[in-house]
Amino acid sequence: MDQFKGQPRLPKFAVPKRYDIRLKPDLNECRFSGSVSVNLNIVTATNFIVLNAAELTVSDDAVSFTNRDSSKVFKPSKVELFEDDEILVLEFSEKIPTGLGVLAIQFEGILNDRMKGFYRSKYEHNGEKKNMAVTQFEPADARRCFPCWDEPACKATFKITLDVPSDLVALSNMPIAEEKIDRNIKTVSYQESPIMSTYLVAVVVGLFDYVEDHTPDGVKVRVYCQVGKANQGKFALDVAVKTLGLYKDYFDTPYTLPKLDMIAIPDFAAGAMENYGLVTYRETALLYDDQHSAAANKQRVAVVVAHELAHQWFGNLVTMEWWTHLWLNEGFATWVSYLAVDGLFPEWKIWAQFLNESTEGLKLDGLAESHPIEVEINHAREIDEIFDAISYRKGASVIRMLQSYLGAESFQKSLASYIKRHACSNAKTEDLWAALEEGSGEPVNKLMTSWTKQQGYPVVSVKVNNQKLEFDQSQFLSSGAQGEGHWIIPITLCFGSYDVRKNFLLETKSETRDVKELLGSEITKDKSANSWIKLNVDQAGFYRVKYDELLAAKLRSAVEKRLLSPSDRFGILDDSYALCMARKESLTSLINLMGAYREEDDYTVVSNLLTVSHKVQRIAADAVPDLLDYFKLFFFKVFQYSAERLGWDAKPGESHDDALLRGEILTSLAEFGHDLTLDEASKRFQAFLADRNTPLLPPDIRRAVYVAVMKRATKSNRSGYESLLKVYRETDLSQEKTRILGSLAYSSDPDLILEVLNFMLSSEVRSQDAVFGLAVNREGRDVAWAWLKENWAQIVKTYGSGFLITRFVSSVVSPFASLEKAKEVEEFFASHPMPAIARTLKQSLERVNINANWVQSAQNEKSLADAVKELAYRNY
Repeated sequence: MDQFKGQPRLPKFAVPKRYDIRLKPDLNECRFSGSVSVNLNIVTATNFIVLNAAELTVSDDAVSFTNRDSSKVFKPSKVELFEDDEILVLEFSEKIPTGLGVLAIQFEGILNDRMKGFYRSKYEHNGEKKNMAVTQFEPADARRCFPCWDEPACKATFKITLDVPSDLVALSNMPIAEEKIDRNIKTVSYQESPIMSTYLVAVVVGLFDYVEDHTPDGVKVRVYCQVGKANQGKFALDVAVKTLGLYKDYFDTPYTLPKLDMIAIPDFAAGAMENYGLVTYRETALLYDDQHSAAANKQRVAVVVAHELAHQWFGNLVTMEWWTHLWLNEGFATWVSYLAVDGLFPEWKIWAQFLNESTEGLKLDGLAESHPIEVEINHAREIDEIFDAISYRKGASVIRMLQSYLGAESFQKSLASYIKRHACSNAKTEDLWAALEEGSGEPVNKLMTSWTKQQGYPVVSVKVNNQKLEFDQSQFLSSGAQGEGHWIIPITLCFGSYDVRKNFLLETKSETRDVKELLGSEITKDKSANSWIKLNVDQAGFYRVKYDELLAAKLRSAVEKRLLSPSDRFGILDDSYALCMARKESLTSLINLMGAYREEDDYTVVSNLLTVSHKVQRIAADAVPDLLDYFKLFFFKVFQYSAERLGWDAKPGESHDDALLRGEILTSLAEFGHDLTLDEASKRFQAFLADRNTPLLPPDIRRAVYVAVMKRATKSNRSGYESLLKVYRETDLSQEKTRILGSLAYSSDPDLILEVLNFMLSSEVRSQDAVFGLAVNREGRDVAWAWLKENWAQIVKTYGSGFLITRFVSSVVSPFASLEKAKEVEEFFASHPMPAIARTLKQSLERVNINANWVQSAQNEKSLADAVKELAYRNY
């Protein structure tokens, strides 16, 4: 039996074709019993059958294999479950011949409280605490519910039957075929599913209300939620019905199941999960309340629903062959969800916000401890850590870059043929490239391999030299180190206007182009001397650009004169910030550039300006604390234009973007301790405490006001904190709860921050939500680290087997900026090793080192003090 231990994949001698699964959950005892019959094709005569199982009890006499041709029954001589490898090994004394047969297994398991496998979620109904039973199988946890071939390529059909209390709602992937009631237990059988992977099987049992609609071609769509919350499902229902139609056209393939259910689960680790025909969500990602949800909540619901429904094609119908190709699922669903939301809500201008996805990808991929888009996976335990900004956000960004290079129409047609070719089957990255290459005639495989097989991305340096443009590529690393990578880069550039635009592929390390040859004869010497040049037009490419001083100065002036598109204004700022972090550009030049954005009014650009300001303020606080007040004064001046334009109250008929920006800018002013903002927030909060429906505190500005309240709260002056806890305890809206949790850590008093952190681990906070309260400010860094060490055993016990534990490590470790602290963190985790956080820990320590070097570099900048004082007092 030992030959099967330590293998990344299951042996191939038995292939599952169909599962007949029966489950009986006990919601009081939090246990379940079950049986599974698997139709197998034995392709090699064998004494062993090896499949996945974990945390299940299987007794020796509960297993048998029946050969279809001879009806001979084989009983195993030995049944062993290797927990470490999560495999069930059945040994037979007599060889099982090739051919078809049925493997029957009875088993028992626990409804765990770790939000994976078959688990329980708690809810209240009429004041009574109850449990619901829920599944979450991706990436590799179907094996915790029933023994199976738990690999994406082992596709089969599924016939599911549930025995449940007769007063409960029981859902699975397919519509109900038959229901029988015997006193207080009902047996619900579902139609057999199409061919699919185990990670997409789903079951939910509990008390629910629903709202319902149909698509024009008759697919029944429902949104299920807790009793009494049905109205909050209407927005998502509308988005889902329209999105199914949109994808049917885009992929030129209809949705393949007769129904689609979407359901809000109170305890849920991820944002949502695309189970075929039964999509599960966190409440915050599915429910929308007109009275108490902010514009940001509405947008999140639309984007998450569009993302999950994209998976019904890209992931469920066509599935990645192995987790190495996870990015095909997640990168694609992330990209196409923007396409769908833009189709439904063009007034949101959502593609502008796609830049936030790219930026998150660029941030993580600038680390030496990043990983390629396609990453080798050797054990199920390693999969959780790659559900990260590389698979989702870099994945989505390289797809956008490729679509922009090939053209939208050619790209869409090729995708449709890829879906048709691999429907009900599995695909690898190369299969997608082959379809796109066929449809476009471009060398897609050659072009894209450099982006998916190697980690990192390039920075393209450009300088003007005597009527010539010199381009040079090298790997960008946030540490400032020299990287080895080399890419084929689709370069786009504009010269003085968006009418003069050129594209070419930069395939070599460096290249020199004559300006006249590149841009044509219409460029006169006079014009080229005065014109700005912008590379990576509209930020469609996944790379950064470093300009020489002359070009950078021209771009700064173009930003100030509003000659560039919002995406390009965003890109210039973001690249400059990244280059400054890598110490390739001074902090002085970054803040001078920020000064050019003082009349910026575009949401995405201002939002990024706020993000950059916070990071710069943190570095300044560690590097030059005596200049901190000047930095704040300068930032207030940069924010002033937008803050005054938007004010505190919504204007009739204002845009979605303005509603988003008002909340963000007031939150930033509160975080920076802007007194007038804190005073006004305090007044509005008091009005809200007196009347929860006051028009003075609409959802869009609540987070800002809650942050402001915590900013002034201390251990001794705690009334604001107590009031927020009261609101938290009274509301049953998850979005409001997470808004409050996300603002509690903004106190500047370490003693109160410690109290807040302890509250996050209390029974009052669902374990999925504790991570919202970890974003402590600079004053809370040390206390958060001490708290993490002290509570590590409890955190491991609660979160040890899922991806949420990685958030604890990155949130608490990454904000430090000293090499001594990095050493201390390293030593602690060396004595508390844990494979599931290894990658995250390395990334967090790398960030600490980057911060430390950046602080040191800022301390050595001679001109910084004069520059920031001049900017702080300049009259705009």
